[in-house]
Amino acid sequence: MSEAFDLTKEFASCVFTEEKMERYVPSSEIVKYRRCLETGESLSMETADAIAKGMKEWAISMGATHYCHWFQPMTGGTAEKHEGFISPVGRGRIIMDFSGKELVKGEPDASSFPSGGLRATFEARGYSAWDPTSYAFIVDGSLCIPTVFFSYSGESLDQKTPLLRSTRALNRQALRILKVFGDKETRSVSPMAGAEQEYFLIDKDLFNEREDLRICGRTLFGAKPPKTQELNDHYFGSIKPRVSAFMKDYEKELWKLGVLAKTKHNEVAPSQHEMAPIYSDCNSANDQNQLTMNILRQVADRHNLVCLLAEKPFDGVNGSGKHNNWSIVTDKGKNLISPGKTPSQNAQFLLFLAAFVSAVDEYQDLLRCSVAYAGNDNRLGGHEAPPAIISIFVGTELQGVIDSIIQDRSYDSAVPNPIRIGIDSMPVIPKDTTDRNRTSPIAFTGNKFEFRMPGSSQSISAPNTVLNTIMAQKLCEYANILEQTDAKNINNVLHDLIKDEFTKHSRIIFNGNGYDSSWVEEARRRGLSNYATTAEAMRHYLDPKNIALMEGNGVMSESEMRARKEIYVEKYCNVISIEANTLKDMVRREIIPAVSAFEGELCRTISYMKEAFTTVQEVSDVEHDTCTSLMKCNKKMVQLERQLERALAKASASGADDMSGYFHDKVLSLMEKIREVVNEAEVLTPDRFWPYPTYSQLLFSE
Repeated sequence: MSEAFDLTKEFASCVFTEEKMERYVPSSEIVKYRRCLETGESLSMETADAIAKGMKEWAISMGATHYCHWFQPMTGGTAEKHEGFISPVGRGRIIMDFSGKELVKGEPDASSFPSGGLRATFEARGYSAWDPTSYAFIVDGSLCIPTVFFSYSGESLDQKTPLLRSTRALNRQALRILKVFGDKETRSVSPMAGAEQEYFLIDKDLFNEREDLRICGRTLFGAKPPKTQELNDHYFGSIKPRVSAFMKDYEKELWKLGVLAKTKHNEVAPSQHEMAPIYSDCNSANDQNQLTMNILRQVADRHNLVCLLAEKPFDGVNGSGKHNNWSIVTDKGKNLISPGKTPSQNAQFLLFLAAFVSAVDEYQDLLRCSVAYAGNDNRLGGHEAPPAIISIFVGTELQGVIDSIIQDRSYDSAVPNPIRIGIDSMPVIPKDTTDRNRTSPIAFTGNKFEFRMPGSSQSISAPNTVLNTIMAQKLCEYANILEQTDAKNINNVLHDLIKDEFTKHSRIIFNGNGYDSSWVEEARRRGLSNYATTAEAMRHYLDPKNIALMEGNGVMSESEMRARKEIYVEKYCNVISIEANTLKDMVRREIIPAVSAFEGELCRTISYMKEAFTTVQEVSDVEHDTCTSLMKCNKKMVQLERQLERALAKASASGADDMSGYFHDKVLSLMEKIREVVNEAEVLTPDRFWPYPTYSQLLFSE
């Protein structure tokens, strides 16, 4: 009988927390370390050496033999280069060594990571620098040190650096606002996030038989099975033993790494599931979500399963997202996106709400760009995924408060006096009194905003960087006004500011059905953007206001933004190119021959029946019609596959923006046409001839 898992003892057992630091590092050096975190000043090498020594001793006691700088390049995943603690001392002897210099800074080869032209290909040098705000941890015998990653000339080459910069920008501006409201105790403000991770599980043996799944992470064809999610019987249903065993294993692994894995359940589509953590600061949430994706894949493999993180691995059923729950919290635990109990708190809440509404409205294009990815384009717009049109759902109660502010009337119709906003006066604000809107890209859910657009395979760093930065920008604008206001006029200025902001930006608020076709026209009338594809969205990434936003808040330079656009567009084109070539290969090498083989059997059957039943011509009609249909399918597949090959050959002749549009308009269009024909052929072809596992087999395999 295996030993029981003691969660209270095992939680964060593989993490070098401050509690462990207190056991392995002199208290005098810990004081200096904490002061650096609070003030932002540089860590001395003496302190770094002391921490490195303690970190090494702890890691070795846990069985670690190596260390690595764990960073997040612009690939969307993580990267690590492992070095042994081993160091020779002569005469065949070794010591286990790890210095402060090795802790603080590394020099991995950066030549093969995306840089967007920030450095030439032959300039291989890149640097990783310890992020002391994120705890080191042990995975598979290696001490992993979270780091930022940057070029020789100092530009960021990773996802983490802009996120950290945006966090600092938001902290700085939020503190200014709090001081206006008389808050003299709050020392720091942190953006918080909680990423709900959706995924599919399928049998590994079936996965290995599908070339599209192995190479692309999603199916490129597949006829609809008799049943998918119509009965809603999978959602929150009883978890199958095999899946339950997998979930228990990944939870243990995540808990040991300090990830607050809280919720697990079946999602809507067959074989689809969700894991959700307790919220934490944006930086930790981002790191832990990257760890979560890695652990889900590794643990699934132990159970002869494959965890699919693609946004739309199966056509015709729900795709997988990563709902990003975002809020702002002070170091005293006060949630600034939550209505309060006092007039001052509610006025403050409305100011932060107005800032968020106006920020999303002004930078809706940049927010759309933050979730732009080829896989996410397949998901957005249906099956419970939000549309590509950015809007905010606030619910009827809060909408009533906003309307009363705009119209200068009381929210409570029984009270004749107009509503007034002021630091000393404000009515009670209702909290979480309306239902959630599953079709809204951004929904207010009582004390946070749920950004539902990020795709399941994507890093949450980009959307949180944008959310943090646009909020910092609006708070800065508000602070510039309020700090210059005389104390006697502060209530009037605050009231007018909030009223003006809600009036100018209420077009972004929409509480209706985002799937209704009338919403597209309504959004157009309101002047909202509707970028259905990554190709359309990324054309606006470098709009002057977006560059000014990022540079003005010290989050990214123009060169860093230009590099990112180049990386995003190139990745979009490469993903579609890989998928197109995979589909071509599968059609040419397996599907057409399989259909031809069944055609041959049908022809032989028809020939035999004509000889055996010369007086009954009708007996061969079924076989003849089926054979004719299959011949037409094969002919279409050959024609479309050749068109696709020519289209791919021409793709490289376009410019960057034109190339992404070309891949969407031409290459993806041809791929969808091929999918339709292949699906038609699959329905007509018996399993014994069809070369790949079907949707019925894949979706009900766990």
